[in-house]
Amino acid sequence: MSQTEERRPSNFIRQLIDKDLAAGKNNGKVATRFPPEPNGYLHIGHAKSIVLNFGIAQDYQGTCNLRFDDTNPHKENVEFVESIQKDVKWLGYEWSGKVYFASDYFEMLYQYGVELIKNGKAYVCDQTAEEIREYRGTLKEPGRASPFRERSVEENLSLFQKMRNGEYADGQKVLRAKIDMASPNINLRDPTLYRIRHGVIHHQTGEAWCIYPMYDYTHPISDALEGITHSLCTLEFEDHRPLYDWVLDNISIDCHPQQIEFSRLNLEYTVMSKRKLTELVDQGFVEGWDDPRMPTIAGLRRRGFTPAAIRDFCDRIGITKSDNLVEMGVLEDCIRTDLNDNAPRRMAVLQPLKVVITNYPGEQVEELESANHPQNEAMGVRKLFFSREIYIDRSDFEEIPPKKYKRLVPAGVVRLRNSYVIQCDEIIKDNNGEIIELHCSYDPDTLGKNPEGVKVKGVIHWVSAQHAIQAEVRLYDRLFSHPNPDGAKEGKDYKDYLNPDSLRTLTHCYLEASLGDAGPGEQFQFEREGYFCLDEAHISGDKPVFNRTVTLRDTWARMEQQGG
Repeated sequence: MSQTEERRPSNFIRQLIDKDLAAGKNNGKVATRFPPEPNGYLHIGHAKSIVLNFGIAQDYQGTCNLRFDDTNPHKENVEFVESIQKDVKWLGYEWSGKVYFASDYFEMLYQYGVELIKNGKAYVCDQTAEEIREYRGTLKEPGRASPFRERSVEENLSLFQKMRNGEYADGQKVLRAKIDMASPNINLRDPTLYRIRHGVIHHQTGEAWCIYPMYDYTHPISDALEGITHSLCTLEFEDHRPLYDWVLDNISIDCHPQQIEFSRLNLEYTVMSKRKLTELVDQGFVEGWDDPRMPTIAGLRRRGFTPAAIRDFCDRIGITKSDNLVEMGVLEDCIRTDLNDNAPRRMAVLQPLKVVITNYPGEQVEELESANHPQNEAMGVRKLFFSREIYIDRSDFEEIPPKKYKRLVPAGVVRLRNSYVIQCDEIIKDNNGEIIELHCSYDPDTLGKNPEGVKVKGVIHWVSAQHAIQAEVRLYDRLFSHPNPDGAKEGKDYKDYLNPDSLRTLTHCYLEASLGDAGPGEQFQFEREGYFCLDEAHISGDKPVFNRTVTLRDTWARMEQQGG
């Protein structure tokens, strides 16, 4: 066992693998796979599976294959194939060998279908999809046999070949397994193995095929052909396991992986259904699959989440057999923990109010030094420019302050972070009575210290007006206002719970000059504001765009405690 295993939390799957290894099963080999369907971008739920499958392979010195389940070509495309590979690598994992596709095995899958027919285990059925559902029965009533169930082996072989040759229309015929129409497990009531699909160009095989295998048939055979030892699936496949085993038990293949199920990830304030995520994209409720409000890995990356934070999240929630709804605060705490340790500090004024320091020489500019991280000297220092005109945040000045207000007030003093103490001497207003400017004075002897006899209670951030860069800042929040939009009330749709405040765009922000050197995706703590990153996808005009990753504190938790 590797040293990494000692640091990873155990779970029932690891315990099963340990027992297999102790018993000498699979010749001491551990081989897993991650088998996404390329019909959308990966989301945080897939990250749980990625961390599980690739993590087990790493810790047991085994292998993990990346295999695309590309058996439904009318919903799949190369964009999704490429995005999935990018996401797996970004999370810090490498697959074993080449990238696999279920379509690599289309010819072998077809031949196994022929073998099942020859052994009397499969037949070609002319029933429509509606008739198949009707004949399947219910949980309380057994199914009825298809009138085509007793076709001869010769007829079935001929019809299956004609299906492959494209001689029948979509839906005209299917290949079904012949198992047990009275089985208490509906999945074993002669499930469909192949269906006809004309008019689609497969992203890997082009127009070579017009029949495509079903997932429940393709998956176990693909696992076996690749020598997978432990096929890890989410709980919705638990009732499909008998079919997984039936397929492998009834074809001539010498490998039989063990399917093990675990609970899928359900996360508050979002949806995990790929169908619903596709709707959000296609209907324009979000900018795209990588919208920073989406739970996709691409969206989380663009928002500023780190691979380490997502892996930490997956380790924290663990692997169990029980479904539960994970608090969004757990994911947000993971990224706060990571960025608190690793994100350099910067100053950014998001709601600017101009301050003129009247007793500071007009042409003078000072270069001040500030630590990039208050607890990590190794992160070094950067230069701050100080000049006569600066910007502070509007919330840091109150003409009529509330109780316990510790920032700037008329005739009051406040410290500018890493700089001087200033005093507000005059308030400038426009014709509507709105405050547009403050005139202040500074004490040149207070750089790094308080004036003698004066206790300065407040410290605020600022930027030099002359040196600041203008930027657009996007304040992203949770996509839904309800913690469980999937559990909508009767008559409500999950989209009814979309949070109207999930994005607030600030177009006139001023950031300290050093942020002009930021690279796409680079993360920072904007002091007193939260954690932000430079958007890797957008520039607004000639201004950079910074996305808020997360606030400094869990503001939603406070709202919930207050009933808001």
